[in-house]
Amino acid sequence: MNAAQAEGRRGLWIAAASFVLWGLMPLYWHLLKAVPSLQIVGHRIAWSAAMVAAWLCWKQGLAWLREVFSQPRKAAMLALSGTLIAFNWGLYIWAVNAGHVVETSLGYFINPLVNVVLGVLLLHERMNRVQWLAVALAAAGVVWLTWQYGQLPWIAIALALSFATYGLIRKLVAVEAVTGLGIESLYLFLPALAVLLWGESHGQGGFLGGWGLGVDLLLIMAGALTALPLIGFAYAVRRVPLSVVGLMQYIAPTLQLLIGVLVLHEPFDRARLIGFVFIWVGLLMFAGDGLWRSRRQAAA
Repeated sequence: MNAAQAEGRRGLWIAAASFVLWGLMPLYWHLLKAVPSLQIVGHRIAWSAAMVAAWLCWKQGLAWLREVFSQPRKAAMLALSGTLIAFNWGLYIWAVNAGHVVETSLGYFINPLVNVVLGVLLLHERMNRVQWLAVALAAAGVVWLTWQYGQLPWIAIALALSFATYGLIRKLVAVEAVTGLGIESLYLFLPALAVLLWGESHGQGGFLGGWGLGVDLLLIMAGALTALPLIGFAYAVRRVPLSVVGLMQYIAPTLQLLIGVLVLHEPFDRARLIGFVFIWVGLLMFAGDGLWRSRRQAAA
């Protein structure tokens, strides 16, 4: 195995771990249900920014800041990606704590399809016939689920579009994963701090006394849980074709769906099951094709 293949395989494993963490996050946000969603997002951004910036300064001093801000285009693109991910976080946390976990899973089922389209149309990535059939089956499942939902699933659509666009920008920006997250966090830190201070002064906050020590610790740890999968995703998306990353992202919404149905007891009938079967069959086809091709290359 050459260096490029090893790097690609490492990217696949890191992407998988990131999506598993994201898939389990509804359980974490459900523990914080008593905290207003805007306050959760503020703490998530603030603690993530503090942790990532401290790590980067310890490892690199201020070189990571000079690296990005010496290139205005790169800095501007990271400002846009930071805005997109903040919007995605806020909508997702609100939806989970408002009882829409199944719809958020639909959004992240749609999201990989958007990534596939972006990868093929904008980045000129190619897929073979088996991969196209896998995408078609997954798309049919998503269309079926959307129809069964009975109305325009605006939460799902907004989550899908915002995160797919975020992934595209991070693929195009030539910056290391942790550095990119650090810059994004710096852009968001002051607005997040303003939100937290406003909440504390207007009776919506309860940090250090109001919500209890357990909740305070969960809010602080949200920073680490925010940083780790995002760093992993940003690392993987620069080393793995966007179309492959797009289909791997079905790991997260599958876990979210299981949590929504089995743990939080949201409705899931036979009609919805049909849609998910289409998606899972497509995933198995895509994964099987990739495994066969990698073994053939190794044998050659």
